[in-house]
Amino acid sequence: MTLRKYQIKKKFNKTPEPKGKVEQDNLFRFVVHEHSAQHYHFDFRLELDGVLKSWAVPKGIPKEAKIKRLAVEVEDHPVSYIDFTGIIPKGQYGAGEVKIFDKGNFRLISRTNSQIEFELMGEKIKGNYILIKTKMGNDLNSWLIFKK
Repeated sequence: MTLRKYQIKKKFNKTPEPKGKVEQDNLFRFVVHEHSAQHYHFDFRLELDGVLKSWAVPKGIPKEAKIKRLAVEVEDHPVSYIDFTGIIPKGQYGAGEVKIFDKGNFRLISRTNSQIEFELMGEKIKGNYILIKTKMGNDLNSWLIFKK
């Protein structure tokens, strides 16, 4: 995914969301947004490659080991989105209320094209996690997230 895909979907004269840019430094932060959109879900974002790599997680990040949750990869978001809270207006992509559920830092343990292992150090969510890309049908954006 790229930041350009995010920018194409947004009408910045109609939404309070940041346009942002690719950042030079990674501070290895994460955020979990609670998103009351058409379908209530959580957005999980890791600061990597100068952007927020992002996944929609319908049932939220598991806090207990062995629970696997679907995480659908979505377009990269700008790093400035890490502090975003507000209401995306009706008629706009992602319309609805966005609140920060948790945020903090993470330690990257390993990363390949199909797997990311990391340790989350948030206020509510802590521990070692893995994101694994799946091959569910033709959906190339499906991942599973679980706590080790």
